[in-house]
Amino acid sequence: MKSRELLLKEILNEMSIWCRTSTIRDWKTITKRYEHEGMSFLTISLPNFCSDFQKSLDIGEVVPAHFVGFAKRGKLPLFLGGFSERVFDRYSGRLLAEPDIDCILAIRQICLAFSKIHLPCTKVRERAAFKKFIKREKHIREVDSRIGDEFLVPFSRLSLLVFGNTFSTIDRMIYDGEIIPKHGPGSTAEKLTSNGKFNQSQWPVRLDSIFPFSENIQSSWSQCLDSPPDMLEPGQELPVRVISVPKTLKTPRIIAIEPTCMQYMQQGILEAMNLNVERDRLLAPFISSRFQEPNQLLAKEGSQFGNLATLDLSEASDSVSNQLVRRLLEFFPNFSSGVDACRSRKADVPGFGVIRLAKFASMGSALCFPFESMIFLIIIFIGIEKELNRQLTMKDLYNLHGKVRVYGDDIIIPVEFVRSVIAALETFGFQVNSDKSFWTGKFRESCGKEYYDGCDISVTKIRRDIPVTRRHVQEIISIVETRNQFYKTGMWLTARFLDDIVERIIPFPYVGWNSPALGRHSYLGTDTGTLCRFLHKPLVRAFVEKPVSPRDNLEGYGALLKFFLKRGDQPFADRRHLERAGRSQTVDIKLRWVSVH
Repeated sequence: MKSRELLLKEILNEMSIWCRTSTIRDWKTITKRYEHEGMSFLTISLPNFCSDFQKSLDIGEVVPAHFVGFAKRGKLPLFLGGFSERVFDRYSGRLLAEPDIDCILAIRQICLAFSKIHLPCTKVRERAAFKKFIKREKHIREVDSRIGDEFLVPFSRLSLLVFGNTFSTIDRMIYDGEIIPKHGPGSTAEKLTSNGKFNQSQWPVRLDSIFPFSENIQSSWSQCLDSPPDMLEPGQELPVRVISVPKTLKTPRIIAIEPTCMQYMQQGILEAMNLNVERDRLLAPFISSRFQEPNQLLAKEGSQFGNLATLDLSEASDSVSNQLVRRLLEFFPNFSSGVDACRSRKADVPGFGVIRLAKFASMGSALCFPFESMIFLIIIFIGIEKELNRQLTMKDLYNLHGKVRVYGDDIIIPVEFVRSVIAALETFGFQVNSDKSFWTGKFRESCGKEYYDGCDISVTKIRRDIPVTRRHVQEIISIVETRNQFYKTGMWLTARFLDDIVERIIPFPYVGWNSPALGRHSYLGTDTGTLCRFLHKPLVRAFVEKPVSPRDNLEGYGALLKFFLKRGDQPFADRRHLERAGRSQTVDIKLRWVSVH
């Protein structure tokens, strides 16, 4: 029997002990369906079962449309029936007055354990995702043509009211040339290395009109003579490279890799936006590009008191219209010109060629996330105004602190405005994911955390396949982290099962929570092998993760530019940053003496 099945069996058994119910028939169902459906049962069918379960929690009953593909007894499915019967009434399907929280957690843990495992999709599903990307472009153009002044006028007014102070500051920074660009850690359309980005020589003409090449790339005036830039007319610009990356086996994630020059200036604008948003007394409690915890805390509050709803949008990043972003920035010409200059206008989509983009940007652009958050925030306020039947004042906005919060497509709003906000979002072409949006019951989900009646019911998910040999480095690192997550949540039998797997591959000592070692965490103490001769602290012999940065030599003007763009007055942490740089293409593990704590 494969290790995936054995791990799921261990999870099933532990949950049955927690909830004092039998899972013998459930295991028979799993083995039978896994034999016929393969991994799709663990990664698609079980998550779909959980989605129906969560929606039933939200609406307070099980309806006939739920749990399709699973046999039923009364209103409830036979599968995991020992758990669900302590949450819902078997005959009426209604939510019990006091459902068992442990059973809710158990169903979610069993069904979602393999929902995010890092495995590639089939070519058919990948092709369908690219086709959906193209269809989304057509949809955006249709929405742009039909939105009238009834919504665009309040959109402009609220944009000025909410973002006026912040945008005016950034507008002045761009006018005064105070934007300091920087290179991001990711790939670029030209496939340049990390240090190679500092020697880029191509620069679009429209980008040069706002962010001159001589001021943002050249580290010395003598470089103007030695290395003149290759100025690109709009028709010569490199399109973004659209690719798929693993998300779930049901569908991949589609992202767009930006050209180096565009990403370079986008990162500079993003830094200015984050800094000024976090300084703004009005904006900081509403949106963030860096902090998820406020959303999670509000989701917990909504689950406990029922006053806040959590909304999730489908394909949010690929649905933000460029025309809408222009409308958002219409009163700030320098900011608008700067954002437009570093926006890629074309995309190279596999199987469809190069197309012109109607969307503002896809995931991969540094400005995609903050602008989608801002757009959604304004649309939320439009929906609230429609419900109140009056314009919002500055006092109203301050009163909404702690009630409205946006982190990308994770949205928190007061329950009383749900219908009007959803209607406003749909008017602007966005699709609310009904399976992941909750407001009527006690279940809430936001930014990776799930709650029921104030109790955290978030689950541990297996991200990579089970390792077999020491050569499976990524899998070993992932399974150690997963084991420690199971232990921390109290699933000690499952953690012990993973201990046996890891111990057959590498030494696996007990270490402290902050130790860099690949070891097991425990509340019962740690192992100690020796004491450090110099620091007199306990050491243990264990494997540690060792990222291997690729060779990437940088010298001359590029090295000088890298120094000028460094943030802060401290030296570079890596003394060899001009010899090796970039994300590790390979990861290794080494056995050594390392701190226990």
